[in-house]
Order: sequence, then structure tokens, then C-alpha cells
Amino acid sequence: MSRVKILVCGVSGFIGRNVAVRLAQREDLQVYGTYWKSAPPPELTQAKVSLVKADLTRREDVDRVIGGKQVIIQAAAVTSGAKDITARPHIHVTDNAIMNSLIFRAAFEHKVQHVVFFSCAVMYPSQESPVREDDFNYQIGRRYFGAGWTKVYLEKMCEFYAQIGAAKYTAIRHSNIFGPYDKFDLDRSHVFGATVAKVMSGVDDTVDVWGDGSEKRDLLYVSDLVDFVELVIARQKVPFELINVGSGTSVTVRELVEKIVAGSGQKRSLRFDASKPTIKFDLTLDIQRAREAYGWQPKVTLDEGIKKTVAWYTSHYLPVV
Repeated sequence: MSRVKILVCGVSGFIGRNVAVRLAQREDLQVYGTYWKSAPPPELTQAKVSLVKADLTRREDVDRVIGGKQVIIQAAAVTSGAKDITARPHIHVTDNAIMNSLIFRAAFEHKVQHVVFFSCAVMYPSQESPVREDDFNYQIGRRYFGAGWTKVYLEKMCEFYAQIGAAKYTAIRHSNIFGPYDKFDLDRSHVFGATVAKVMSGVDDTVDVWGDGSEKRDLLYVSDLVDFVELVIARQKVPFELINVGSGTSVTVRELVEKIVAGSGQKRSLRFDASKPTIKFDLTLDIQRAREAYGWQPKVTLDEGIKKTVAWYTSHYLPVV
């Protein structure tokens, strides 16, 4: 039996690397992965992922890597945390719009069977109750205006190509993803990765928290997201699927930091800094559609995921003593 050729775009990144490593374990798939500025990590070669260097903002590179593939997992993106979102929001717009537009067009022209696109939840309104897929009200906050509307445009491009071609498209509006291979630095990380870095590498007994810690976030361990990717590839029947994937619960940033401190086994107090960039936004995803349509639900609790991530961070970032 011939293996399905599947391309993971952005295998040097957090989500792409986790997806590629998992899929490469399957005997029915032949996994390829693109990288650009960041060198591919050795575990991808060990996992037998066929690596190809490509600038996905160039049409000729996109055509070269997509030709002959049957499934595309689009995880390549310009991403960073609150610091860039507040100070340099434009970096999340242009390149992301260009690369995804080229990838979707090439998938159509090369008759790809299925495209999975990682959108996100930044277009949703901040609210206390869990947000459903149809709760998007076209009112995107100022902080997320550029990134949010770019994601909406790309979701609509998925829907458009699903209408005119044979490929199925999946747009995943995921919550804050965390786990192994995440970014763990203060300039580019989201709240989880930045907090782990602060807690694990801190030299004093305090942890600096940007803002007052009252914002609520929905956090999902990365293996649960990869589980959903495998399910949707196997089970999606509709031409276009727009779907929430998250934990279905939320915690405040204060609670999250406290849990990470507890999971690290250290004793640290919290120090809040209102002068640092923060985004006042509360989010919990309603994941009923993912449960009903694909039989998916999160398996890893936040506390379990924190312990797993701290253990991974310790083995990869901290010196052996």
C-alpha cells in the first residue's frame, strides 16, 4: 500500500514540530516538512521527516514543495507574544497573508486532497461565557485588529477554495497552545512559555507578571491539538470545517503563574508590573462542535501539562549538575 504524502509547513516551529514528529511515527504516511530561517531540529531527522528549505512567501518555492503532496498541514507563521502584538503589530499581517494565500492557491492548482490551517481565536470578543464558532461579531479589538482580520481573511480563503476545488479545508480556531518545543523567551513567547522561562531561570525568589494577572486564558496541551489534527484528517466529510479546539475552560494569568510555580517545585512570590505590555482579554472556547463531529476532547489537564512541560524544559534548557 502506498503511503499518503503529507507536508507540514513550518516544522521548525512549535506546533509544526509536534505535528511532524507525531505523524512521522505512522506507517501509512510519508511526512515532509518545510523550514526557512530556523534550522530544523535533529529530532525531525531522527523521526524520518523529509526536510526541505523553502521561503513560503515565494510562489516558486511554494509550488515546488506542494507539488505531489496529498495533505498539507499549514503551521508556518510569523508569531510572537504580547510585546510584539502591542509594539509591532504589523509583523503578524503581511508575511502571513502572503504565505497562506500562496499555499492555498498552490493546493488548489496541484489538486491537494486536504488542507489543515491553524487559525486562532484572536477574532473572538472578550467575554465570560465560552465562545462558539458563530459568536464572532466582526468587532475585533484594537490590539488584535491586524492579526485578527488577517486570520478571518485566511479562513475565508479556505472556504473559497473548498467551494471551487476538490480539496477539503479545515480552519482550526485554537486557544493558547503550550508544551514541548514552545518558545521560552520574553521577547517572542506567549504567556505560558514566558512564565516557564521566568520561573525556571529566575535568580531571585520573585516572578514578574506583566499586568495585574486578571486576564483569563484557555490553554490546551499541544498533544491534544495534534490528536485533533489526526482525527480531522481521517474523519472530515464536509468540504470546509471551521472549528474551535481548546480546553473549554479558562484560568486567570495569576492562577496560571501560581500553577507553574507549584509545578516547578519552587517557592516564588509574584510581583505584578503594570508598566509591561499586556492585553486585557478574557477567553474560553466552546468545544462542543469538536466533540460532537469528531469525538475529540482534551486528555491532558492543565496541571498535568505544566508538569510535562516543566520536565521537558528542564531536560532541554537547564544545565546538567
